[in-house]
Amino acid sequence: MGMKTAIVTGGSGDIGRACAQTLISDGFRVGLLDLESDRLAEVAETIGATPLSVDVTDEPGVERAMAKFGAVPDLVVNNAGVGRFASLLDMPIEMFRHQLDVNLVGAFIVARAAAKGMVERGSGCIVNVTSINAITTGPGTGSYPASKAGLAKLTEMMALEWGPSGVRANAVAPGFIDAGISTPFYADPEVRSLRGEAVPSKRLGLAEDIANAVSFLASDKASYINGHHMVVDGGVSVSLLTQLPRAVKK
Repeated sequence: MGMKTAIVTGGSGDIGRACAQTLISDGFRVGLLDLESDRLAEVAETIGATPLSVDVTDEPGVERAMAKFGAVPDLVVNNAGVGRFASLLDMPIEMFRHQLDVNLVGAFIVARAAAKGMVERGSGCIVNVTSINAITTGPGTGSYPASKAGLAKLTEMMALEWGPSGVRANAVAPGFIDAGISTPFYADPEVRSLRGEAVPSKRLGLAEDIANAVSFLASDKASYINGHHMVVDGGVSVSLLTQLPRAVKK
């Protein structure tokens, strides 16, 4: 049996890079699928991955990138995404659509491009990266929660339709992660402290925390897990009642 192969979208970002590095350690040959940039080439060369320059919303381009990779991947990690935040009343419709196009439609394009070969082969694994915003929304986040909630439901559809052909599809929902699009937000020490203390595990998450979850879902240890939405947030999404005053008996 040859080396396992994986495609990681958004591969030049913090979480994408961490996922790729972990998968390489797990024995995968990895292709980083991302927009053309010096960072993509640098990251790919540094970690020993194959750079695949393409916009995930470009279906013909994605098909060509898959062909360039030279194999139907054993694993696809849909990590590419954009975070454009604004109130619903103020958000330009172009921004609303762009976020859905990258976070949801782009993930579908990449997953389907790989799944065609996976289904024919009778095996494969897809891991879609969502967000706790898919579970609990926050004000001023615009279409971001909708895009990630849609991806969570799309994951279930993939599991239902492709599962009988040996293809597993699961999702990982990161919480407060000190990486990627959140890095500028956590540059403020006060924000870091307040957010970290609000998490039951008492710390912000790391890109490696997401990579480890992806690694598990891609492994044989998760062979009976299909259509699952794994929340990786240190417990913050189940901590609502800890934020509210408790009734005091008199």
